[in-house]
Amino acid sequence: MARAELFVALLCLCLAGLATGAAGARKMVGVYELRTGDFSVKITNFGARVMSVVLPDSKGAGLVDSFLITAFQRATKMVQYDSRLAVLAGNFADVVLGKDTIAEYVNDTLYFGPVTGRVAQRVSRGRFVLDGKAYHLYKNDGNNTIHGGGRGFSKSIWTVKEYVGNGESPYITLYYHSFDGEQGFPGAVDAYVTYQLSSPYTLGVHMNATALDKATPVSFLLHSYWNLGGHGSGDVLGHTLQLFASRHTVLDDELLPSSGRVEPVAGTPLDFRTPTPIGERIHKVKVMGGRVVGYDANYIIDGEGMRPVAIARDGASGRKLELWAHQPTMQLYTGNFLEHVVGKDGKMYNQYGGFCLETMWYVDAVNHPEFPSQTLRPGQVYKHDMVFKFSF
Repeated sequence: MARAELFVALLCLCLAGLATGAAGARKMVGVYELRTGDFSVKITNFGARVMSVVLPDSKGAGLVDSFLITAFQRATKMVQYDSRLAVLAGNFADVVLGKDTIAEYVNDTLYFGPVTGRVAQRVSRGRFVLDGKAYHLYKNDGNNTIHGGGRGFSKSIWTVKEYVGNGESPYITLYYHSFDGEQGFPGAVDAYVTYQLSSPYTLGVHMNATALDKATPVSFLLHSYWNLGGHGSGDVLGHTLQLFASRHTVLDDELLPSSGRVEPVAGTPLDFRTPTPIGERIHKVKVMGGRVVGYDANYIIDGEGMRPVAIARDGASGRKLELWAHQPTMQLYTGNFLEHVVGKDGKMYNQYGGFCLETMWYVDAVNHPEFPSQTLRPGQVYKHDMVFKFSF
């Protein structure tokens, strides 16, 4: 980042903190580590985002005591995981893509690790009608709105309500008040996100939101990029992926469900019902008018309630990621727009350098009465739970 851009980023963070201080307790931006054993996750309240997930591979699990790692971090005044820990542990890696500093996230347009809302994914033409009234949103994706607008939840400073960094089940709970009219959305909403670790190697993400005074659409997602070989270790085309989804939402050239159709994945490059390398059919998938090759597809998850969504494996490290959730759909994105992006530890992220598993509500449901409604009435509560289980 250029020096002038860094100055602007820091200034934005300072002004945001001062602005919130006038109405109540001043919000400060920080980084919060959750650790249990040799499993570590770092969260920042800027965008309620996941900054790092550090864990061993199949050869390193349990080899290095977490006390030694913590002592090494303190001795070297290390705040972030970096390659020096790899020297100490040998087989540890940070498996999410991201940036080294919070300031770098201010100008991030690739959504490295945040919670997005008030409505995640796209809203067609940045417009919808609710109870007979038309609402116009901030357009930040051509003619459309994506991930809540220009200053959605991912660009907001959340309040840390509770934080327990160590123990058997460390956790952090973050809170954000979205005001009536924010980015064009009607009504005020109180939103909460809790990240919690449990053994063995499990990260739970629990989101909820309450509509306070007006009907409003609500749909969140977590936009983490995963690379089980370690961030910056190359592409994920060799990862095998299994999705518990036999249908997909048909998306147009703008990645919108303009036809409202839901079709089977059988016989298409979108079929991951059995474990399949991500790269096996990726060059048969064209999105955005055929200009970019890669997955940016919306799947209808089979079944109901809390259920398995996806299983990903990296053969080289032996790491496995299993995702459970109770949302109806999931967006699979394979980092198609990553190109010479400088990430953590100076690593370079290029196309297919990570993949996203974004459990969510139906895309653009507010403009499609044929989809289940995502509208909350005053007093109603939105809930979204995910469980990421890692093994080796």
